[in-house]
Amino acid sequence: MAIDFTITPEAQAQLKKVLSKTNEPSNGGSRFRIAVAGGGCAGFQYVFKVDDSQGKEDQIFGEEQGEVIIDDISLGLLKGAALDYEEELIGAQFVIKNNPQATTSCGCKTSFSVV
Repeated sequence: MAIDFTITPEAQAQLKKVLSKTNEPSNGGSRFRIAVAGGGCAGFQYVFKVDDSQGKEDQIFGEEQGEVIIDDISLGLLKGAALDYEEELIGAQFVIKNNPQATTSCGCKTSFSVV
């Protein structure tokens, strides 16, 4: 069952840069993990981290050397969303955009709520 999750070209390019700094042939390669956890000002929050492990419930997205892994539970809350990379005057960051599962989100772009 394929679940719709998109990685923008900007995010994919930045993922390759970030992961190239952490990937060594001896460790089999790192991936960028996206998870949804309870918390934040709206009830749920996006969690981003570089991860060397992969579980049975993880799905892989993206291109080689810039892969994203998302567990099945988090993926249910990210269906139809996109990972983007934004550069602004105050800094640059990965963000989740256009999440149809989120009914509201806060200004920090890391917290959301669902029905």
